[in-house]
Parts: sequence; structure tokens; C-alpha cells
Amino acid sequence: MSVRQSLLAILDQGPCYGYQLRHEFDRRTGSSWPLNVGQIYNTLERLERDRLVHRGEADDRGHVYWQITDAGSAEVARWLSSPVIRTSATRDEIAVKLALAATLPGVDVFATIAAQREATRLRRESLAAQSSAPGDHETPEDLARSLVRDSMIFTAEAEERWLDHVEARLSEHPTHALALALTTQHPKRGRPSKTEGRPPTVLA
Repeated sequence: MSVRQSLLAILDQGPCYGYQLRHEFDRRTGSSWPLNVGQIYNTLERLERDRLVHRGEADDRGHVYWQITDAGSAEVARWLSSPVIRTSATRDEIAVKLALAATLPGVDVFATIAAQREATRLRRESLAAQSSAPGDHETPEDLARSLVRDSMIFTAEAEERWLDHVEARLSEHPTHALALALTTQHPKRGRPSKTEGRPPTVLA
């Protein structure tokens, strides 16, 4: 999630001060991603450095209002019209944990899967219990909150299906066949190449 572009998008609606930006961000995202004021001001200073916003004078209450520039508005337009590209590298803690558990000798990976499945189920059910059917009096804040919550529910459902898939895949192999002993090779310094660890290409 881009804090930078999100704050710019809010400022594109009009000047705001720091705490106001945090409040507006919470209203529009269902308070699903809490921001601290320090993070907001650090982001604003970087945006100012990049000439995407500029700060005004403090008012009589000490509020310093930040205003978007033309370059900042153009950045918002580009962000909103561009898709989010997910990288091929995974940082999913559960996927990495299960991949390690599956290859570590002596680890009951199926118990690890069962524990994760139960936690995911409880989270999905808790989220579902907080959901309510759309009504005639749904406010914009209600809609924003429900959109984020629905995404979290769908993600939990997908995670449960993926855990079933992992369990089925691992069940096809004897447990001892999955274990990897520590390698006796001396790894080279630096980043591994993209082809390292792959079988050699056989030319016809």
C-alpha cells in the first residue's frame, strides 16, 4: 500500500494538516491501515522535497496546511489510472514458513498446516461476523470499511483453499522424501543467479 500516493490523493481534494490527513485516510480505508502522525509528516516532507506538495503558513490554531502542486495532481492521476503490479517475489510469511517446514527433517508439517488453517478459519469467521448486508442508509464510511473487510474475507477464503492444496500436494510424497539435509557445498558470496539450482538445459 502506498502511503505516498494515498496522501497525495487526499490532498488533491484540498489542503489538509497532518492529523486531518490521518483522519481522512482512516475514513476512506475503514481504519484498516493505521498511520501514525510521524509517518505522515515524514511522507509530507519527502513529497515537498519532490515538489509534489508545498506547506503553507500555520493558522491561528497552529495547523500547518499542506497543498498539492500541479505535479502532485498529475502523479495522483497516473496512480489512480494504473494497475497495482504484484511482484513475482513472495514475502508471504505463511508460504515461506510452510516451504521451510516441508523440507526440515523432523518437522510435522501437517500439524503446522492444521494450526494455520484453524487460525485462518477463526479470522475469516470473525471478519464475517463484523459484516452487514448493504442497506439503504449505508454511509460512504460504511462502504469503505466493508470493501476492505470483504477483501480480507476473500483473502482468508483463498488462504484456506491454498492450505488444502498444500496438504494434498504434500500427502503425495513420503515425509522422508521431502526432507533436505544441509548442503555440503560452499555457497558463493553475493546474490544467487536466477539459474542457480536449476537443472542444466539439455540440448537436442
